[in-house]
Amino acid sequence: MRSFSRTPEGVAARQGLAVALATSAYGISFGALSVASGLDVWQTCVLSLLMFTGGSQFAFVGVIAAGGVAAAPAAIASAVLLGVRNAAYAMRMAPIVAGGFWRKAGATPFTIDESVAVGLAQSEPRARQVGFWVTGVAIWVGWNVSTLLGALLGDVLGDPRSYGLDAAAAAAFLALLWPRLRGRQPLAVALGAAVVAAVLTPVLIPGIPVIAAAGVAVAVGLFDGRSPTPTPTGVAEEKGMP
Repeated sequence: MRSFSRTPEGVAARQGLAVALATSAYGISFGALSVASGLDVWQTCVLSLLMFTGGSQFAFVGVIAAGGVAAAPAAIASAVLLGVRNAAYAMRMAPIVAGGFWRKAGATPFTIDESVAVGLAQSEPRARQVGFWVTGVAIWVGWNVSTLLGALLGDVLGDPRSYGLDAAAAAAFLALLWPRLRGRQPLAVALGAAVVAAVLTPVLIPGIPVIAAAGVAVAVGLFDGRSPTPTPTGVAEEKGMP
């Protein structure tokens, strides 16, 4: 009998914990930057507890830092714009999470970039569920702990980005994505999305480049002239990223 660590569920759990470790470390940077932007420790921690979506949190404190309290409406608008992608994630993950209303409602706070990526990277339905839940819950715990540490120790740490923490989450994403880039179409989509995001990020408000980059995959799907291959009977769900 195989040990749990060697089952698809065990592999998914290990991947989720590895991504959670890399992502949670970056919470130190958020905590430090939030306090430096004018929020106190408690306000910073509440943002991580309730908002819990890294990009939106950084957008919020970034706008606050630039414009002070008067910029709060713009900060909220930027955070909401970045959070729009989570609605699309929720639609994709609903059949994977399964269960009734309360189960899906409980999954809502944990439906983030990393949990969706790890979940969809698995090949079996049960492993997808394990990957999603382990990643989401582990990041929520780790992100809130590291946010508190960053808020309390920000002055001592200096700029956390100097330690390379801002690259940790990106590296974890790349590790998950790289094995999926097989064939010309996935490579073209990834390259096109990266170019679009890189070009638009310096000139547009936070959130718009993310949505535009996602639009590359949508455009490829809409204009792909190849006929879809019918799914054989008995196959529960396609593999890989959506």
